[in-house]
Amino acid sequence: MSEHHTGPVETGAPMDYREHEKTYDAFIAGTKYGTVILIALMIAMAAGFFTTAGAIGGTFLFIVLSIVGVFFMR
Repeated sequence: MSEHHTGPVETGAPMDYREHEKTYDAFIAGTKYGTVILIALMIAMAAGFFTTAGAIGGTFLFIVLSIVGVFFMR
């Protein structure tokens, strides 16, 4: 059935910290820029649906807010 282990669970290769940090940095960057894009999308959708901007105005606002947001996040 189950085996009894007395040693450490992970006995494989040593940790590659450089690759781990690259993955973590990529995750943080994706989260940061993804949040900016989603906030720009929500603002543009609100402008498109609840004002006289319409679909074209909302799309234009989304593009502008996305560019400005990504520029300021760098």
